[in-house]
Amino acid sequence: MVPDTGKQDGPAGRAREHRMDDDARRSMTRIGEATDRLLASAATLTDATVREPSPLPGWTRGHVLTHVARNGDGLGNLLRWARTGAKIPMYASREARRADIEAGAGRPAADLTADVRGTAIAFAAEAASLPGEAWAAQVQTLVGPPMPARRVLDWRLREVEIHHVDLGTGYLPADWPAEFVDDNLPVVAGEFAGREDAPSCLLQPDGDGFGLLRIGPERPAAPEVLVSGPPAVLLAWLTGRGDGSGLRVSGTGAAAAPVLPAWR
Repeated sequence: MVPDTGKQDGPAGRAREHRMDDDARRSMTRIGEATDRLLASAATLTDATVREPSPLPGWTRGHVLTHVARNGDGLGNLLRWARTGAKIPMYASREARRADIEAGAGRPAADLTADVRGTAIAFAAEAASLPGEAWAAQVQTLVGPPMPARRVLDWRLREVEIHHVDLGTGYLPADWPAEFVDDNLPVVAGEFAGREDAPSCLLQPDGDGFGLLRIGPERPAAPEVLVSGPPAVLLAWLTGRGDGSGLRVSGTGAAAAPVLPAWR
């Protein structure tokens, strides 16, 4: 049974559900395209290169690919939760998640790629099975507040795009689709807002699509720094996938972007 999600009867309710279905289909198209790009990069790896270090400290490329696969499983669990109404956790625990990644990281390159492909297909099938009203059902990850199932698709796209960069095969933040950057820059900046361990900054992305974005403490002890530049470079800096080279900094006399704490 799907939990009560405030479904409306009549034409207005049906139109709302139809819009949600269209949004979900568009998101799944973007996830499929991103996954195809990741799989093309994974297919270039050999059993030797897949065991080489990735840009993520302590992780090989095999760890990255295994994480993407297990993330597909975990987010698929949340979609099943939304569809059935039965609470199905994303992962059994943090420890189980970590152990599964370690256990799978050393597999041959072909097995790792097949795992990513198979779990992506299973995730897409689970998404296709959700009725319109289920996208508003509340689910919950290991951390953070409950969220509507619709956001699971946003999370999956972010995982695939960002960890493709982490694979270290030549896919760079500059290769992220503009729509992905536009959607995620304000979201990621919002996750730094109010953090006491982050420098107090105002972000000013180039172009007309954004306003100022604020990160750091709510009541900063030091003057705010203005950091501006291309949106993809800002997103890479915030997510730890870039050192801020190419950003412009003003307000402190410093020429480089401040050092950020870990995004997550």
